[in-house]
Amino acid sequence: MTLLAGKNAIVYGGGGRIGSAVAGAFAAEGARVFLAGRGLSLLDAVAERIRAAGGSAETASVDALDERAVEEHADAVAAQGGIDVSFNLVNHGDVQGTPLIDMTLSDYEQPVVTAVRTNFLTARAAARHMVGQRSGVLLFFGGAGDPVREFSVGGLQVAFHALEAMRRQLAAELGPHGVRAVTLRTGGIPETLPADFAARQVVEDSITGRTMLGRAATLADVGAVAAFVASDRARSMTASTVNVSCGALVD
Repeated sequence: MTLLAGKNAIVYGGGGRIGSAVAGAFAAEGARVFLAGRGLSLLDAVAERIRAAGGSAETASVDALDERAVEEHADAVAAQGGIDVSFNLVNHGDVQGTPLIDMTLSDYEQPVVTAVRTNFLTARAAARHMVGQRSGVLLFFGGAGDPVREFSVGGLQVAFHALEAMRRQLAAELGPHGVRAVTLRTGGIPETLPADFAARQVVEDSITGRTMLGRAATLADVGAVAAFVASDRARSMTASTVNVSCGALVD
């Protein structure tokens, strides 16, 4: 039996590299995937690949920073059998490569404000339905980590730490209702680095060099772990992080 048979899963930012990988893994495990994001053409392309592989996927143009849009989309999905999984993988718009002392306030705070706003809106919208059905999983991406010495990451880690505080509180409040909240953290995925990114090789070497396995996590790795954590086989996991870093992050 597949891990997510009969479950409805929303993936925000489903047209991105991580989002599409997770959506594909969810669908391969039997979930009905609802891809949400601003770029409908990207979402449709992901949905077509999922359907070609025998999976089920629907798309919707949703601004995950817009409260009303998020609520209306969640209500529409819930009307089709509930919401079992919600995973926000929207790009936070972080600016990297600029030392903090040279960075503008707007560039520094952008990923923090974006991450907190979009994750709060999507988690709240899904959780309101999950509480009623007394089950569901809220997945977060990022997690806490040591300061990066080799490269300037701007407000990226501040955003991740803020999300961890949110996830912990959600786990505490929603646990009695049967709803779980878990973070996946990777230590970096080289496949997500833009091909034209000037410091690509430096960052990739840094990511791989910190691992204990001598390789970095792949998009397929993240998708596979996300599908397991979202499934009932991980029903005892909440208020926790799942380490998918190949040993780069030590628990």
